[in-house]
Amino acid sequence: MRDERLEKLAEVLVNYSTKVKEGDRVAISGEDAALPFVKAVARAALKKGALIEYYIDMPEVDAEIIKNGTEEQYARENIRFGACAKSDVWISAWGSDNVKIFQSIDGEKLKKRRLANRENRKIYSERMGNGSLRWCGTQFPTNGDAQNAGMSLEEYEDFVYQAGFLYEDDPVAKWAEMAKWQEQWARYLDDKKELHILTKDTDIHVNIEGRRWINCCGQENFPDGEIFTSPVEDGINGYITFSYPSIMNGNEFEKVRLSVENGRITEAVCQNKEQENQLLSYIHTDEGSCYFGEVAIGTNYGIQRHTKNILFDEKIGGSMHMAIGEAFLEAGGKNESAIHWDMITDMTLEGKIYADGELFYENGKFKEDIIK
Repeated sequence: MRDERLEKLAEVLVNYSTKVKEGDRVAISGEDAALPFVKAVARAALKKGALIEYYIDMPEVDAEIIKNGTEEQYARENIRFGACAKSDVWISAWGSDNVKIFQSIDGEKLKKRRLANRENRKIYSERMGNGSLRWCGTQFPTNGDAQNAGMSLEEYEDFVYQAGFLYEDDPVAKWAEMAKWQEQWARYLDDKKELHILTKDTDIHVNIEGRRWINCCGQENFPDGEIFTSPVEDGINGYITFSYPSIMNGNEFEKVRLSVENGRITEAVCQNKEQENQLLSYIHTDEGSCYFGEVAIGTNYGIQRHTKNILFDEKIGGSMHMAIGEAFLEAGGKNESAIHWDMITDMTLEGKIYADGELFYENGKFKEDIIK
């Protein structure tokens, strides 16, 4: 029996997030665990007269190739990524039966795998930036992700669909309301030159002069809820500690602390010392991964728990995050990298953000009186 919430999600993604129209080449992708999602989106896109392409990832096969293959076999471009990036529309689902499948794989092998996909990632970033690719990624609830979040599958399904307002009679109207509220803060920050971010074990200055703030309201990520920009590449100084676990390929790095000089990460440590070499292998993926591609504020107050899933965690109302690596062209970013890794910190206790010296955000909330 079809899950009506999933059908509703597919309709929102096709009609609101990516605005599929007749004749569009629509690529749909997901892991083998997310087949119901692929089918639901295909049904919705067919109604619009789209031309459907679909790509199914099989992580167990990928893990086998990386673990036991030669460099020639595993360090190859991701054909699926390249094909999807060249479509008119790309609708993608995260969702896995085993979120730890790459955890034990040698970090250098994973690094070479990432670097082999650099050109496809560049195409994706450029087309995202100029608007020629309409893309939206979302979560399909699976047992693997539910377990990783510490929930039953039923609880996790409720969490996922509630975060997207899919229990509302009109989810699109709810997202439109959020978009209007976020827009005023994005425009407030557009003409600012510097952020000063303060919270526990964090004191960092971020140059944002000339960069555009993007209002995220369900059109590239779903669910959504953040405003972000790409900082000036050499304009960050200070240190920042990320209170939530920073996760990459199933590896969890607790309380990552980065020291930064003129935009470049000069020191990186984490609470679990035995993992610091692995942490450094990600930070030193390439030259661009030593710099930042994003600074953002989470605005979805319907998400109030960390689930070890970046789609939700970076949107937590009362949090902010920064990402090392690839920047966003649409925000004016110039940093290039084969990696984009979001790291999140809680701002609800002792958190303050100043814009050009004006306190506009405190203890996880915007100071609404500033723009009234």
